[in-house]
Amino acid sequence: MTPVDNQAISSVLAQMRQVAQSGLVQNTPSVSPQQEVAPSDFAQLVNGALEGVSRVQAEAGAKADAFERGDPNANLAEVMVALEKASVSFEGVKQVRNRLVAAYQEIMNMPV
Repeated sequence: MTPVDNQAISSVLAQMRQVAQSGLVQNTPSVSPQQEVAPSDFAQLVNGALEGVSRVQAEAGAKADAFERGDPNANLAEVMVALEKASVSFEGVKQVRNRLVAAYQEIMNMPV
């Protein structure tokens, strides 16, 4: 690393520490082992995530359609970023689904 890189990194770290100390970063509450999450909460969480992915994909599709129609307000960079966000969000949902299916199969294969 060059000295400029070290200075930039040090500056960013100092800013991060300052933000953390000022209390602007809020910690998310953790769930203790005694607390149970209701099944409806999990279903709502999954449903909300799927709706969010669907919304991101719809927005990306709308931007792509606007660009294809020649809309002067449609920027190619924004279209590409929106399409990539949609792709990444879908891939994330797919990975979660794969992990859930693998966990279910593992539980089903356990001897009783």
